[in-house]
Amino acid sequence: MKLMKTEDAVGQVLCHDITQIIKGVTKDAVFRKGHVIREEDVPVLLSVGKDHIYIWEKEEGMLHENDAAEILRQICQNENMRAGEPKEGKIDLYATIDGLFKIDRKKLRYVNGFGQMMIACLHGDTAVHAGEKLAGTRVIPLVIEEEKMQKVKEGCGETPIFSVKPFVRKKAAIITTGNEVFYGRIEDTFTPVIEQKIKAFGMETMYHVTLNDDHEKITKSCLEAIEQGAQVVICTGGMSVDPDDKTPLAIKNTGARIVSYGAPVLPGAMFLLAYYNDVPIVGLPGCVMYAKKTIFDIVLPRIAADDEITNDELAGLGEGGLCPSCPVCTYPNCGFGRGRA
Repeated sequence: MKLMKTEDAVGQVLCHDITQIIKGVTKDAVFRKGHVIREEDVPVLLSVGKDHIYIWEKEEGMLHENDAAEILRQICQNENMRAGEPKEGKIDLYATIDGLFKIDRKKLRYVNGFGQMMIACLHGDTAVHAGEKLAGTRVIPLVIEEEKMQKVKEGCGETPIFSVKPFVRKKAAIITTGNEVFYGRIEDTFTPVIEQKIKAFGMETMYHVTLNDDHEKITKSCLEAIEQGAQVVICTGGMSVDPDDKTPLAIKNTGARIVSYGAPVLPGAMFLLAYYNDVPIVGLPGCVMYAKKTIFDIVLPRIAADDEITNDELAGLGEGGLCPSCPVCTYPNCGFGRGRA
């Protein structure tokens, strides 16, 4: 520490909090430890009796916490984000669009294991909204070695840890299956649920048919919908092992690449995901019609953002894949679907 006259301390770094006491009004720190003194701060410091203050002596090769936090920001921030102002070694990141929040988990763990710095964020692969806080970063000590910050930056490479992918798939096809619906034995209560869910991501239904359990008709409709411009094909029902349930066979017969038939998620174990070229085709089990949240709610944001889903990622949903069926559903602010890929 070094003692300086307050008038000479502009640009220097406070090494302790400065408290302001005004009877009946405030008793709090008017400046925090690590604050860089500005010209306009001098009268305030004098008003609280600080004619002299202790400051950090600048050392070659050392960075103030706010300067180091700027390097963390560079490591983290991507397009479709904005950064808050640095404060006490902290910088927060916010989404500027509605989209899918993505994380490079390997890099995130690398930074957080490096020591003397941290990044905390929302869960990845989830929908976020413009203005929502995505992450907070902090440098732990008041000053840190510049070499250390550069080393962690180099270790993370050129691509930032976070990204927000916009929802780009806007045209959906819904193929409602089942003899009971096709022949008018029961009302179709499945399609309205799907339409409501996809609408939240800016999708519209541009193709809809209701078919009986004829796998050839279902296959034909899937291909017809894609030919007409559907960017995602959603088949409802017919996903069980019953002999009359033909939807999995129909999707397979389109020639699409099957990613998985089955997912370690309850509700939603009989879910099917396939890609016809780059167009996702999903087969949804009946639980999507009546359960509050299912596998479909987990994968839909990724489908809407054109974020390809792998078999390994679906397999990783087992941890956190059991919906606890809370009396009041708080999804996505809960552990459901927070797998470990």
